[in-house]
Amino acid sequence: MNVSELEWQLKDWKFKAYEDNEWLTAQVPGCVHTDLLRNKLIPDPFVGTNEKQLQWIDRKDWEYATEFNVPPELLAHTKLELVFEGLDTYADVYCNDVEILSANNMFRTWVIDVKPYVKAEGNTIRIRFRSPIQEGLTKLAALGYPLPATNDDSKTGELGEQKVSIFSRKAPFHYGWDWGPRFVTSGIWKNVYLRGWSGNVVRDLFIRQDAVTADTAKLTAILEIESDVTGEAELKLVTDRGQSWSTQVNLTKGLQVVELAVVIDRPTLWWSRGLGEPNLYTFDATIVHEGVETARKSVRTGLRSVKLIRKPDAHGTSFYFEVNGVAVFAKGANHIPNDSFVTEVTEQRYRHEVASAAESNMNMLRIWGGGIYELDIFYDLCDEYGILVWQDFMFACSMYPGDQAFLDNVRAEAVDNVRRLRNHASIALWCGNNEIDGAWAHYIEEGGWGWKKDYTKEQRDKIWADYEAIFHHILPDVVGSLSPEIDYWPSSPMQTLTNSVAQHATNDSKHGDVHFWAVWHASEPFENYKNNIGRFMSEYGFQSFPEEKTVRTYAAENEMALDSEVMLHHQKNGRGNFLIKEYSEKYMKEPKDFVSFLYMSHVLQAEGMKMAIESHRRAMDYCMGTLYWQMNDCWPVASWSSMDYYGRWKAIQYYAKRSFRDVLVSIDQNEDSVDIHLVSDLQRSIAGNVQWKLYDFAGGLLKQGSEAVKLAAGSAIKSLSLSASGLLGENNPNQSVLVVELVEGDAVLDRKEHYFAYSKFLELATDPGVIVQEVAGSEGTRFELSSTQLAKQVWLQTEVEGIFSDNFFDLIPGVPVTVQFLKRDVNGAAFAPASPERIEVKSMVDFC
Repeated sequence: MNVSELEWQLKDWKFKAYEDNEWLTAQVPGCVHTDLLRNKLIPDPFVGTNEKQLQWIDRKDWEYATEFNVPPELLAHTKLELVFEGLDTYADVYCNDVEILSANNMFRTWVIDVKPYVKAEGNTIRIRFRSPIQEGLTKLAALGYPLPATNDDSKTGELGEQKVSIFSRKAPFHYGWDWGPRFVTSGIWKNVYLRGWSGNVVRDLFIRQDAVTADTAKLTAILEIESDVTGEAELKLVTDRGQSWSTQVNLTKGLQVVELAVVIDRPTLWWSRGLGEPNLYTFDATIVHEGVETARKSVRTGLRSVKLIRKPDAHGTSFYFEVNGVAVFAKGANHIPNDSFVTEVTEQRYRHEVASAAESNMNMLRIWGGGIYELDIFYDLCDEYGILVWQDFMFACSMYPGDQAFLDNVRAEAVDNVRRLRNHASIALWCGNNEIDGAWAHYIEEGGWGWKKDYTKEQRDKIWADYEAIFHHILPDVVGSLSPEIDYWPSSPMQTLTNSVAQHATNDSKHGDVHFWAVWHASEPFENYKNNIGRFMSEYGFQSFPEEKTVRTYAAENEMALDSEVMLHHQKNGRGNFLIKEYSEKYMKEPKDFVSFLYMSHVLQAEGMKMAIESHRRAMDYCMGTLYWQMNDCWPVASWSSMDYYGRWKAIQYYAKRSFRDVLVSIDQNEDSVDIHLVSDLQRSIAGNVQWKLYDFAGGLLKQGSEAVKLAAGSAIKSLSLSASGLLGENNPNQSVLVVELVEGDAVLDRKEHYFAYSKFLELATDPGVIVQEVAGSEGTRFELSSTQLAKQVWLQTEVEGIFSDNFFDLIPGVPVTVQFLKRDVNGAAFAPASPERIEVKSMVDFC
């Protein structure tokens, strides 16, 4: 075998401010901010209010450089390319003092032929990163009027009202967001290497899935081959499951596309989590020229059919995903970058997030459009865990310029990323942008976020035409040509593409997806989640603080107060801290101190999200998706996340795990009616019993009942309605709890508790008498918990980083709960049973 392609990483980078003379050690991939921090030239950006002190960095030009020799075996190739997988963002590249590239897009891959410029020894690569702020200011001045960019934190950036983020194709959240800081980075953020090849090279291999069923997978292997030789060659394609195909190829000089039809009988299908196994195939393509294997390319994919089903029905237009012909109720969350400095995210951190999603019974993550097109490892993990990916293009909450250079840049960016990601089985949807259609609301004069009023009619028409050029023409064209089997959706949220008033989304949209934010932004009560349900709920959320351990990484003891400067700084949503307090006063008991307030905020958030999630799931068929905002954080902060910056699960993550169970008991009280709902995502029917018991808080059984029930595959029903007044009789509603179980045979499929008053009114014992006992034979990994009085929202903590199989649960006397501790595995596995060494147990009464 003689595959004529060789890659060689460029190492030993150094950097400096462009006008300085002293070089400092750099880490690549990386960025200026992290390099300055490693050289101890700036304080920790995440501590206190240090963010404010570091805004000078993005106004400077920075320079990176390395020196290298070219190995003889690399130099011997007829082609020698310098490959930048990611440059952030405005980068002038010099090879041996000759300018070879001027890059202007963080999201593109740059490949330059450097054969004419390099020699065996003493080569230099020098990169000048021009300030994205200065570039943006120049473009803003040239345009002559500002464009809307709500989340561009120009004030922290000391730019006043000058919003410049929209002019640069880099991660929008770098300029600030209402959960993230403003760190406008520059640097080499992905791998950089020399690639030599001779003869020919496979630039791209796409396994297009033309028609996939359980009987047959009809595929087309599409290869892009570049050659500097001519003649007959053989193309071989094999899988890791033993199938093989071949065809003759007539090589010509330059680029050519070769297609090979592939049929696999009885394919082993890829399924999203909950429907089956996420089976994967590896396809390996080789070119054999004159008896020598000269090029090779491998890709991994899963064989499946994924479709967005939008068809008229009795309610409007459906909006749901179908995997291999099976309707999927999407359960999950929105994903943002895991770090403000994206090169700090390790494979282990990615694995923890995706494994947490799977552990929480999710089947979808939405890659939100204000961050980055994620690294390959993220999608690899989603493929492996069966997590569908709703993939936004990187545009959010802003209007964008429409000059030809910008549009051409956007097209090239889309081509690069669709080509890179399209083989991933997890990709379920390409979405043009986040919230822009509704924010501008072109066809509703007084609609949207009030942006239009700041512009003349001529300007408005131009801004909208530029919008349509990107999201109604360029992006769907790229998706249609490069990833035709996956659907494109122009903006989230929206109803449908009508070029009329009917296009823009509403909170109860009967035709598209919905972002519902009246709970939180408008201070509406949690109960309004039940009254605002669309066909697909792609965003909604409520904030909490991280736990005390995390808060103390950025705040000193004298800053542990809701209104301290540091606590306000680590809250990017204006009135956020006080909105949490406002809702807490409505629903929760009075916390005894600030640390207790942190706990109360966890429980408050979890209770709100439970009400939302279960309302959506109870409406199955009409509503077919619920993705809360948000899964993760990019720094330690009060936010909508269910895991904090360090990956520590908040109460909402455990609640979501319960509310996302494949078989769900959900209890909903409306005035005197207590309705017991059952929801199943299983592809089989259930015949069992709904068993209910009413207890007092000391564990006394007050009433009970049972009813046989049948639950069809993939369905939601209201199985039973009880009268609250009839149940309670003379019993105190503030000291009573209803427990409902769905039982099939000897198995309890789900269990839920229901209270007849908000948590703030419940009369809890000062000492619930919680007992923790190790389960015999579990090697210290499993524990049974019981109590003598009701223990509300029991919180298990340990110094070992990991999760419990359940947490923030209620303990009713006589109804024990068994949990297992799962440690994060540093070797890359998801979670592994382990001993927590020591468990600290607290519940609601410890914090009020």
